[in-house]
Amino acid sequence: MGTWNSRGLRGSTLEDFINRTNERYLAQNLALIQKIPTPITPVRMDKEHRQITLAYFDQRSTVDYIGAVQGIPVCFDAKECRTDTFPLHNIHAHQIHFMENFEKQEGIAFFIIYYSTRNELYYMRFEEIKRFWDRGQNGGRKSVRIEELDPVFFMSLKNGVFVPYLDMLQRDLDLRDLRSSSDSSPVRKES
Repeated sequence: MGTWNSRGLRGSTLEDFINRTNERYLAQNLALIQKIPTPITPVRMDKEHRQITLAYFDQRSTVDYIGAVQGIPVCFDAKECRTDTFPLHNIHAHQIHFMENFEKQEGIAFFIIYYSTRNELYYMRFEEIKRFWDRGQNGGRKSVRIEELDPVFFMSLKNGVFVPYLDMLQRDLDLRDLRSSSDSSPVRKES
C-alpha cells in the first residue's frame, strides 16, 4: 500500500476550493456532495505536535467526492497539475473501473483538474478521460496536453474560491441528451 508522509497533502488547495463550493451548493439546496476520506493507519506520530508523520493507506480510494445533484448521482475526483500536460499516472485503474461502473448505474462521473500555473479549472467528462486512458493503455501518449481538451469545459474560479462545476455538469448533461436524442432519431429509408 502507499504511504503518506509529512510533506503534506498534494491537491489540498483544490480540495479546499471544492469543499467551500460544496458547502455553498448545499446551503442553496442545489447539491449534497460529500468528501470521501481516505482511510489511513498511522505508523509514526509526532506526539508533541499531535500530528501523524508517517502512515499507510488501509485501502485504495475510489473518488474524492460522491453525492447527488438534484436527484442525479454524481462522483468525481480532484487533481492538480502545475504544467500544461496532465500525466495519466495521476489516475489509477481502480478509479477508472469505479467511475465506469458508476456511469453504468446512470450516475455522472468526472474529474476536476486544476491547472495551477494558469489558474484554470477543467471539467473532464468520464467519456473524455476514458478515451485518453485507453489511448495510454494501448501504447499511446500517457498524458493529456491542454490543447487536446474541449474549450467549453474550462472554468474559472469565481470569487477566488468557488468552483462552478454545476455549470459544467449541466453542459455535460445537455451533451448527453443531445447524443441520446440523435441516437434514437428514426433513420430515413431512401426510396
